[in-house]
Amino acid sequence: MTRHYHVLIVGGGAAGFFAAINIKEKNRDLSVCILEKGKEVLQKVKISGGGRCNLTHACFDPRELTQFYPRGKRELLGPFHQFMTGDTMEWFESRGVPLKIERDNRVFPKSNQSKSIVDCLLNSADLLGVDVNKSEGVSDFHKLENGLWEIVTSQHKYTCDKLIVTAGSSKLIWKLLVDMGHKVIAPVPSLFTFNIKDPLLEELPGVAVQNVEVHVKDTKLKSTGPLLITHWGISGPAVLKLSAFGAILLADKEYQYQVVVNWLSCNKQQALEVLFNAKKTDAKSIVEKRSPFGSISKRLWSRFLSVCDVNSQIKWADVSNKELELIAEKLTATVFHAQGKSTFKDEFVTAGGVDLKEINFKRFESKSHENLFFAGEILNIDAVTGGFNFQNAWTGGWIISEAIAT
Repeated sequence: MTRHYHVLIVGGGAAGFFAAINIKEKNRDLSVCILEKGKEVLQKVKISGGGRCNLTHACFDPRELTQFYPRGKRELLGPFHQFMTGDTMEWFESRGVPLKIERDNRVFPKSNQSKSIVDCLLNSADLLGVDVNKSEGVSDFHKLENGLWEIVTSQHKYTCDKLIVTAGSSKLIWKLLVDMGHKVIAPVPSLFTFNIKDPLLEELPGVAVQNVEVHVKDTKLKSTGPLLITHWGISGPAVLKLSAFGAILLADKEYQYQVVVNWLSCNKQQALEVLFNAKKTDAKSIVEKRSPFGSISKRLWSRFLSVCDVNSQIKWADVSNKELELIAEKLTATVFHAQGKSTFKDEFVTAGGVDLKEINFKRFESKSHENLFFAGEILNIDAVTGGFNFQNAWTGGWIISEAIAT
């Protein structure tokens, strides 16, 4: 028996739930159903921000906000004027979820638990009568001659007037869309850490430097911000931003490239002046005892001395000018060979998806198939870490609800 709904949503994630809830709130007469292939819904919401859910970012200017999106920057400007980060915060707070803005402008529930966001979405959907069908993987969808959409799952057949696809980075769904004539940009990973094996990084996982410049050699890719040394290489906001903006280029390089790290975000001459000053003012002190650079910890400073073959137990007065030159060079231009990548925590994000030229962003609707809507990662939109990918999902879901329910 075929089941019919006014609106059917493929994908039980952030964008799907947000669209469903807002459609029902605007028009209670519409029947809405979410189909989720997994046994659970809202999985990415649960693990986001280390289980705290970084649901958006405290950037309140639409044009400034678009700068955090390597793909989708131009297309999202109009939508952000309609539903912005402040709107997201008001939406959740008005439904009983107090929020907080942290020092880096990331926004979290005050509870520090993603459960607050998940429960809000689940309870809202339930109260409004949204059907949520789990373990229903979609195997096919197509338009019937009468204008309705037919959706086939592992369990049932459905028809609907409006079809919303929010299935994330689903290869099967992308294939179905290609078969329908849509162009899909081949997906590649975004938001990943750089795998690097180098003596400078050994046994230093957890060491962070706050203001670092990272550059992929022989490219225009450059990023600044905090850097974190990990068991596998380097991570942190500076690296993750670079991986997002360079996702396609680095994939083309098969994740084999040289990374230049300026640990001080200053030039070699400026670093030398600090070192010469330390030699002069701390002449009788042991070199290893204290880093002359406030951002470089003692452990990391000691490692720099080691890789530069400088005796760490000598006094500053005994360090040669040639050795100081070598240290300054290493601090401002360490060259690493990256070989591979690692997923950032459990938050897998892809660059790629439905070509943005094929979408009407006033409605998030397909230009070639009426009553077919897209939101979230199914589109070729992605962002750096910090709540921006969720904001894309909330905005897309909201605008679709406006298009369908009003």
